[in-house]
Amino acid sequence: MDRDLALGLVRVTEVAALGAAKLMGRGDKNAADAAAVDGMRRMFDRINIRGTVVIGEGEMDEAPMLYIGEKVGKGDEDSPEVDIAVDPLDGTNLVSRGLPNALSVVAVAKKGCLLHAPDMYMEKIAVGPRAAGSVNLDAPLKENIVNVAKALGKSVQDVTVIMLDRERHQGLMDDVRSIGARMKLISDGDIAAAIATIFEDTGVDLMVGIGGAPEGVISAAALKCLGGDMQVRLYPENEEQKKRCAEMGIKDLSKVMYMDDIVTDDEVYFAATGVSDGDLLKGVVYYKKDRAKTQSVVMRAKTGTIRFVNTIHNLNLGE
Repeated sequence: MDRDLALGLVRVTEVAALGAAKLMGRGDKNAADAAAVDGMRRMFDRINIRGTVVIGEGEMDEAPMLYIGEKVGKGDEDSPEVDIAVDPLDGTNLVSRGLPNALSVVAVAKKGCLLHAPDMYMEKIAVGPRAAGSVNLDAPLKENIVNVAKALGKSVQDVTVIMLDRERHQGLMDDVRSIGARMKLISDGDIAAAIATIFEDTGVDLMVGIGGAPEGVISAAALKCLGGDMQVRLYPENEEQKKRCAEMGIKDLSKVMYMDDIVTDDEVYFAATGVSDGDLLKGVVYYKKDRAKTQSVVMRAKTGTIRFVNTIHNLNLGE
């Protein structure tokens, strides 16, 4: 794939973020999500790819745009065929309530190289590159914390574990507290949580818990770009979801999937733009004279390149 694709993907997430951020704190998560979806879909028509959405807003009968299987991009027969995973607004509730860490994100990989995860829950554990290889989804959380501490050269008491603040995670919370590690609870947005493990300045060392499977694939793409580590296992909650897995060819629901099972090639890009201020990215800021500022990050696994992009937009001139 063309390395210039990176900047094109930033434009995609920027426009989605600009749309969603207009609705910050207004209590309407659906409107914020719709604005992000509309902006992202519109910008894909300017990117020179032949893309297929494999992680998106739902099935074709559930979503008008960015649905699973939708073809996007303006590429011709000589343009690369790619799989696309999108979350136009990771943290709809965060934007609705005016809270931090909402992102617009997209991952792109060569055709056939992203796990086609069904829309259900998934068990996850993720660490950044310095702790890669030190975790095991089947091991007790206390053991994983000790191993991460050793890998990072920290004491257990200085390791920070991040997870969604959910009742289903009470046992994990108890384990973190009993071993004396630090814990950061978030209300929504576990893509941002997984990405935080990559960058030392966030102070986050380990992400665990049960969250959305589509979000898990997008998180894995980001981690793949910088040598992070992630293990997952699908977590169907009923017979209908188990049937859905079988229809997608997933037979062993107890199987732990590793990074190379989720993202099977290193020709993968990840881009994110902050919607609200977060641990990694600043949110959208609006200035006078219809100008706005965004901050984004774009990464490429093949080269390990990370670019932070600060952009001033003239909203009167469109995208």
